[in-house]
Amino acid sequence: MRQISVGIVGLGYWGPNWLRNFSALEGCKLSYGCDLSKERCAKFVRLYPATRFTTKYEDLLKDPSLDAIVIATPTSSHYPLAAAALKAGKHVLVEKPMTRTSAEGKKLLALAKKNKRKLLVDHTFAYTSSVTRIEQSVNMRELGELLYFDSTRINLGLIQKDTNVLWDLAIHDLTILSRIADLSDIKEVLAVGSAHYGKHAEDAHLHLTFGSGLAAHIHASWLSPVKIRKTLIAGRKAMIVYDDTEPSEKLRVYDKGIEHDTTKPDPFFPKYRSGDVLIPALPMTEALMNEAKHFLECVRGKATPIVSGQDGLLMVKILEAADESLRRKRSIKIH
Repeated sequence: MRQISVGIVGLGYWGPNWLRNFSALEGCKLSYGCDLSKERCAKFVRLYPATRFTTKYEDLLKDPSLDAIVIATPTSSHYPLAAAALKAGKHVLVEKPMTRTSAEGKKLLALAKKNKRKLLVDHTFAYTSSVTRIEQSVNMRELGELLYFDSTRINLGLIQKDTNVLWDLAIHDLTILSRIADLSDIKEVLAVGSAHYGKHAEDAHLHLTFGSGLAAHIHASWLSPVKIRKTLIAGRKAMIVYDDTEPSEKLRVYDKGIEHDTTKPDPFFPKYRSGDVLIPALPMTEALMNEAKHFLECVRGKATPIVSGQDGLLMVKILEAADESLRRKRSIKIH
């Protein structure tokens, strides 16, 4: 198996996790770590002696032996860094959200196509065992026809000056939703939010209406005294509660529902069904390790991206529509 040479750009919050995971993978050579801060680079030299650390991004671009670049920097830098990497013939895995605007996202897709390189977006929840299990249940029709998706992602979080809470937190719930529903089927977006400490919404509700009839609601907040990470997915046959704050039993599948037949005048309709609760056993594997392995397989041409650049662009378009809804204070129809 040919070794894939990888460089990590951005060694602040998320980059060190990529260093740890790619350095542990067989078939991977962690060639570079890159950050504008000399102090950050120096901190990792002892931990990864076989890796070259540099403050100059050009060092990675000019190295013909480097196959791929992972970008873990602030969103504002995603487009210029990813564009330069694709032009230099490198495969790219970029942090979420992929870009600040859909216009930038479209340019990245065009560059990836032109240079015949893979472009993936780091939507980590797509690689968790919990979300994979939910996806399997939906695909196997264990839940039946989906009725609604309701998610809450709130905590007393870091208020960001350059973006709102939907771009920071709700994007995770959009990732989970994307594994069980076609986001391109969204017809209408309604966002309601409030800003108390800056110009961007710190608490917001996002409602999505699908052409299929599915409805999705996401509550995201930086202003909650408690941390809640809970998703409820209701189907006609069964329902799932996903609590990401649970250390082990994150998923519960409820055999609950309503039996309703409009053709029968039976006064006992609808009938409520309440059966067993199933707690699936889930593999205890780190999502980032799964994602790192998948990225290498995509670079080798042995796998199709789970979260492609096209998927990343669709997320950005939905969030742009949410921003427009917040500004206009009304629902926005999208195509």
